[in-house]
Amino acid sequence: MIRINLLAVERERAKTKKPRVAISAAQKVTFGASVILIATVLGIGWWFWSLRQASQSVDAQIGRAERETQQLRSVLAQVQKFETRKAQLQQRVSLIEQLRKGQYAPVRVLNDITRSVPERLWLVDMKQMGPDFTLTGMATSMTALSDFAANLEGTKWFKRPVEIIDSQVTSDPKAGDLVRFSLKATYFDPDAPPPPVAAKGAKKK
Repeated sequence: MIRINLLAVERERAKTKKPRVAISAAQKVTFGASVILIATVLGIGWWFWSLRQASQSVDAQIGRAERETQQLRSVLAQVQKFETRKAQLQQRVSLIEQLRKGQYAPVRVLNDITRSVPERLWLVDMKQMGPDFTLTGMATSMTALSDFAANLEGTKWFKRPVEIIDSQVTSDPKAGDLVRFSLKATYFDPDAPPPPVAAKGAKKK
């Protein structure tokens, strides 16, 4: 009959078993803090990476905007040159039109003055100061001088009245009595635009 001592076997097993390692509270805190630290580092790293990506994207947008700005500046410079050229051409056209009118008006004025000179009257001198013409001459009578002034008023190129500035009777042994005169006629352009009309409610200063 064989006897087996089970108690001894159990004791041997108990001796060969590894002792359980007990984790203290401090180790748990340290482990948790390490996990939090690692998570924080990873979060900060991801945050910096996202900021860098956003910064690169903003830099790219700024670069595109600067290139577009340069293109727009070039186009704007061309537009300004075109506007300057247009203004110069308009000034030239206006100057040509003024010169044409200026050439036409004196011819008509001189023509009307010549036609207005009656018999027994002749002109000696004519001066222009702005729109005012000063005419000096000689006439054989006051009637001829009066007719000359009336003829000038009858034209459309002079305002009424035509003013006789001076008239003196002089004696000439050959021609007899002569009237030396000086009169002023103000030029008037009937084709000029009328001056702007002031508003009715405007107060006079």
